[in-house]
Amino acid sequence: MDFKQIEQYFRRGLSNREILALLKEVHGIKISNRTLERILSKHQLWRRKNKTDEADVVAFIQQQLQTSGQSHGYRWMHQKCWLNGIITDRETVRVILRLLDGEGVDLRSRNRLRRRVYFSRGPNYVWHIDGYDKLKPYGIGISGCIDGFSRKIMWLEAYRTNNDPRVIAGYFMTAVIEAEGCPNLVRLDLGTENVNVAEMQKFLHHGTQSDSTCVSFGPSTSNQRIERWWLTLRSQCIQFWMNLFDNLKEDGHYADTFLDKCLILFCFQNLIQVSHVLFCSTEFKCIMSVQTC
Repeated sequence: MDFKQIEQYFRRGLSNREILALLKEVHGIKISNRTLERILSKHQLWRRKNKTDEADVVAFIQQQLQTSGQSHGYRWMHQKCWLNGIITDRETVRVILRLLDGEGVDLRSRNRLRRRVYFSRGPNYVWHIDGYDKLKPYGIGISGCIDGFSRKIMWLEAYRTNNDPRVIAGYFMTAVIEAEGCPNLVRLDLGTENVNVAEMQKFLHHGTQSDSTCVSFGPSTSNQRIERWWLTLRSQCIQFWMNLFDNLKEDGHYADTFLDKCLILFCFQNLIQVSHVLFCSTEFKCIMSVQTC
């Protein structure tokens, strides 16, 4: 029998029962619990002896809570303690986590993520720009931009494409003209449709800011303000059109051909655009009334 396997499982904080199950299923080794206890005792592997001082356990968990460890439950944190040579028990880890990160424990118990804190310095400080593709299978792409501070929609356009950099640049310049100024920062993803917008933003800030401080690139999933807006837009507006087009497809009236997409665009683009404008106007008024209160 290879003792290193038993020691490895023991160092991971596994119980005797879990070690026996792994030995049997993975390695084909079947031994009794009493035999396992003798092997562990012979090599001075004890769970109740030589425990790490609780102050060191607290310090380790505090350090983990400053990183991705803030997402760990007490079982996972207990495993990390043992993997880092800290001998303790699960109950101690559970109590320490409750004391140090009670909010995180409550969020995990409700299967909720820790909310990120969003901050913007003022109106037109940062514009969040992104495309929405839920109606793309039916030939309609949506492009949107939202002010991070006021949550005012700078533009929300339904068109046959949201991937053409010239089209997105046109939306951007129209918004700049209407706002009588450009934002301090634009937040974009790395799609090719945003290349012209980035260059225009840099040109407008030429000599006043460096390129890195007036344009920010990152994945769409991290573009917090506009992603939250897409969620609201879908639940209050887009879901209706998705259901309508899905029904057309199920009833055999839509075959996903170029002609069918052109017909959808011709019949529904203006209707979708009007519903967007009305919804954005109502939503912004509600936001401003709440902020005023």
